[in-house]
Amino acid sequence: MELSDQDRRLLQALQVDASLSLAQLAEACSMATSTVWRKVQEFEAAGVLIGRVAILDPRKVGAGLCVFATVRLNDHSAEAVATFAKTIRDQPNILEAHTTSGTADYMLKIRCSDVEDYEAFMSNILLRAPEVKSVVSAFSLRALKFTTALPL
Repeated sequence: MELSDQDRRLLQALQVDASLSLAQLAEACSMATSTVWRKVQEFEAAGVLIGRVAILDPRKVGAGLCVFATVRLNDHSAEAVATFAKTIRDQPNILEAHTTSGTADYMLKIRCSDVEDYEAFMSNILLRAPEVKSVVSAFSLRALKFTTALPL
């Protein structure tokens, strides 16, 4: 989908605060309310706008520890990869999972309450998956930047 400057302004406004009313979005973007409504419908239909969520403070909801784990598989067959992918999708602690190049097969972003919680998760979930060869964990000491907004 080709994005106009007007489209970009609207998408940027939605990324800042998706709870704004159509009238508030229209005012912020210097557009008619009916145009905002139509464009939002178009973005949803085209798959550009795939959801609207509330962003929570992880510390205030018991998920203050952020861990980046690199995972290597011992089996790269289609069946093993599919099984591992299901394991990943089924775990609410795993916020992101990426197939990567380099020495690891996957990079996972995991949220837990504390180190003990992560150790239990790693021992009971990740390391028990038969296709997992190794897990290397890096603990975030401080987030310097956090955003979900894409550059438009």
